[in-house]
Amino acid sequence: MYSARLWKKVDRFILGIVLALIGFGLVAVSSASAVLSFNRFGNNNYYFFRQLLFAALGIFAIYFFSRIDYHLWKKWSFWILLAGFLALALVLLPKVGFRVGSSRSWFSLGSFLVQPSEFVKLAVILYLASWFDRKRSAETNFWFGIMPPLLISGLAVLLIVIEPDIGTAVMLGIIIFCVLFGAGAKWQYLAGLGSMGIALLWILIKAAPYRAERIITFLDPSLDPLGIGYHINQALLAIGSGGFWGRGFGESIQKHNYLPEPIGDSIFAVMAEEFGFIRIIILLIMFLSLAIASLKLSRQAPDKFSALTIIGITSWITMQTLINIGAITRMLPLTGITLPFISYGGSSLLSLCVAVGIMLNISRQRG
Repeated sequence: MYSARLWKKVDRFILGIVLALIGFGLVAVSSASAVLSFNRFGNNNYYFFRQLLFAALGIFAIYFFSRIDYHLWKKWSFWILLAGFLALALVLLPKVGFRVGSSRSWFSLGSFLVQPSEFVKLAVILYLASWFDRKRSAETNFWFGIMPPLLISGLAVLLIVIEPDIGTAVMLGIIIFCVLFGAGAKWQYLAGLGSMGIALLWILIKAAPYRAERIITFLDPSLDPLGIGYHINQALLAIGSGGFWGRGFGESIQKHNYLPEPIGDSIFAVMAEEFGFIRIIILLIMFLSLAIASLKLSRQAPDKFSALTIIGITSWITMQTLINIGAITRMLPLTGITLPFISYGGSSLLSLCVAVGIMLNISRQRG
């Protein structure tokens, strides 16, 4: 714990941007969830009040973890990851894990669902950062420096694939790649690992017909406009109808049971429809500013562990944002990945807030 004097050294710009994104998310969920809330619960604000609770817990998590010395996570990183493996394994058990659709990715705690894979992203980041901090020059030795942590963190990817949750597995793979890049791994190693990852993803796509159909629909949504192409077509319709200035807050048409997952991975489309291109640019500038400020902080970090931790967290937030927006604007295939700090969901928001809290603690001890 730290004295009040050290609170002045926290990176207030990063804190301010994150709080603004959380606030933006609450506004977005309050509108995007109104129809869904009323249809399911007879109350327009059911999902909004739940997200408000998640936001309050998230802000507390930011404060709490910003007050804990980040060196503690370096010491316990392996055991934290081991706990993550246990959670990912337990969620696969029929009477323990909770199934939504075809995926068993959650624990059910009363009326709340907890998705352990969201917290495992942070556990993998802390483990890899600790490894490359403790093993000097590990990034230059493939078999003894890179392969051991890669196999261990790859186990998390495998368990998430088994759920199955390919979108989250791909996101975790990208985070691992970015940490390796930040650690200074040779480009030959990165190229080889990247090629292997793409090959494995192709095998997973070919193994399940519905994944291949998503790729085909991504290339030409008109092939099955009422089937698998319905989601992306409705998202594009929402974004296009928003124009430059939007229809106005609460005036989305597509959220009226036309657009699938309006509070999840499709929430960007609802925001674009209501706020328009000009106001959405502000949101994108906020994410860009957060990425730039975080990378700047990584260069000021007091040691390699903290620098790599920040790089991992920044890649998590930034790449997930790009993938979500890229998918909903048809620049990438649909993945089901949520928009950080914005989409509805407690596990995503809380895990990100814990990560931001750790990053802010590092900012207190920067050089």
